[in-house]
Amino acid sequence: MPYKIITLAVLMTITMGTLAQHDDYLKKEFIDLNGDTLLYRQLSPETIAENKTYPLVLFLHGAGERGSDNKLQLQHGSMQFTNPVNREAYPSFVLFPQCPEDKYWAPSTRPDKFDMDYFPLNDEISEPLGMVEKLLSQVVAEYPIDINRIYVIGLSMGGMGVYDIVCRNPDKFAAAIAICGGVNTQRLRDIDSNTQFRLYHGDADSVVPVQFSREAYKALKETGKSVEYFEFPGVNHGSWDPAFNQLDFISWLYAQKLLKQQN
Repeated sequence: MPYKIITLAVLMTITMGTLAQHDDYLKKEFIDLNGDTLLYRQLSPETIAENKTYPLVLFLHGAGERGSDNKLQLQHGSMQFTNPVNREAYPSFVLFPQCPEDKYWAPSTRPDKFDMDYFPLNDEISEPLGMVEKLLSQVVAEYPIDINRIYVIGLSMGGMGVYDIVCRNPDKFAAAIAICGGVNTQRLRDIDSNTQFRLYHGDADSVVPVQFSREAYKALKETGKSVEYFEFPGVNHGSWDPAFNQLDFISWLYAQKLLKQQN
């Protein structure tokens, strides 16, 4: 058999396997009381036992995966949860909403180039992220969710969304993973939260400056919050790849449980 045909067969096998794992995520849409729509994909545990609750993972994609096909948002990170070993070890509900092409998770508007002075302190929540909050509330009410094990992950624009949604809901998330994101760090200083943070960034990022994650780490650390920071030498904007390849990326996430505030 010619080499090119063998290569094509291998590529087709890989592609079909990837598509099959994407098919595990059911296509859904959430419509709120105003008639606004949010497209999303949902992965559920393969078996849902009676009288048992499960973790919920919210994944916020980057700007490049915006659209209206309800598919592109699965490009990065989705196979972490359809991996059969992970799926058996950590049965959970996983949500991948898709931000419309002309909007952002956070901030609600964008500059031509990011700098440390850009992020607003008191920005209104963006329409898509507001829809995500409503979707979360519905899913928690409809499915057997362990409310002490709700997690949020985001990369690039989604990393910015992670900071924003945690700042707006400081008692909701047991763990937050922000990959090459950014935020007005005063917001992180101001929140009273037991969320466990992990931050990732490449030190050669030419899109979202690495200083954003460095300053976010310092703000969280200085105010006594639980945070770990991982910086990848020589890595440009695609720092989600080495982040996902960390051996404890998934195990750390699912080990986190929300500690209730003591009055």
